[in-house]
Amino acid sequence: WFMASHKGSSGINAEYGGLLLRIMDRDPCPQRIWGDLGGAYAMGCLGGGLWHLIKGSYASRRGYKFIGGLSAMRKRAPVLGGNFAIWGGLFSTFDCLIAHGRGREDLANPILAGAVTGAVLSARAGIRASTRSGIIGGVLLIFIEGAAHFLQVYSEKQQHEAFDQIPGASAPPPPSSNETLKEPSKELKV
Repeated sequence: WFMASHKGSSGINAEYGGLLLRIMDRDPCPQRIWGDLGGAYAMGCLGGGLWHLIKGSYASRRGYKFIGGLSAMRKRAPVLGGNFAIWGGLFSTFDCLIAHGRGREDLANPILAGAVTGAVLSARAGIRASTRSGIIGGVLLIFIEGAAHFLQVYSEKQQHEAFDQIPGASAPPPPSSNETLKEPSKELKV
């Protein structure tokens, strides 16, 4: 397994496509997969529980709306949580495998992992559906990663402006454009 320690106070800087981005501190790959698997299951159960509570309440007859909602929530929320967990686990696994294969952490890894995850999850429907789902997964992750990147740049800009307004405080210097990804230490665990 690819074990790279990404812990640090300033994160890791990586240049991709002319954009400088700071990759947030993340767990090493094997722990990241388990964490994302559990987080996706919890998110699916909570969101699915709320969705099926409302849907079950709406579908039940008068006087039994709350009980009908709870019954639907109890039956369907764990299923939706499991579906989210499968997607999250596969995505994290492919993200780690792609990072290990490429030897770098940048925006391309989660985008490729989203495309591969979409393709693998719809592989039973045939090559055409698998290709379409892979493209949709990649495009979806382009939007997600792009939005996250621009939000991070915006928040860093706001932070620097806030430091400038405090008398006597100096903001940390912005990362220079010539900083690139430091080569992570590769340790193989058997």
